[in-house]
Amino acid sequence: MFVAMNRFKIRRGCEAAFEDIWRQRESHLERVPGFVAFHLLRGPTFEDYTLYASHSVWQSRAAFEAWTRSEAFRAAHRDAGATRDLYLGPPQLETFEAVEGVR
Repeated sequence: MFVAMNRFKIRRGCEAAFEDIWRQRESHLERVPGFVAFHLLRGPTFEDYTLYASHSVWQSRAAFEAWTRSEAFRAAHRDAGATRDLYLGPPQLETFEAVEGVR
């Protein structure tokens, strides 16, 4: 299992707009080989931002990397630059490979 997370610092007062963008966008993930699950997570709120994380689970690092080079990836991120005013800086990508799991 491989997990890719992007952390987003969203300006205070822009949370609803950010969440609406994610709810309304076409992610194209359901058709991507190796995709397992996706969640958008809301974290703590600080003085000037609220922390969010997108959390995608993949069968392998290779499946995730293939997605980042795909037309589905380009289509899902096509309009990302149009909402830069919601963010305090660019998203921060963090990746993790499973070393143990319990079900």
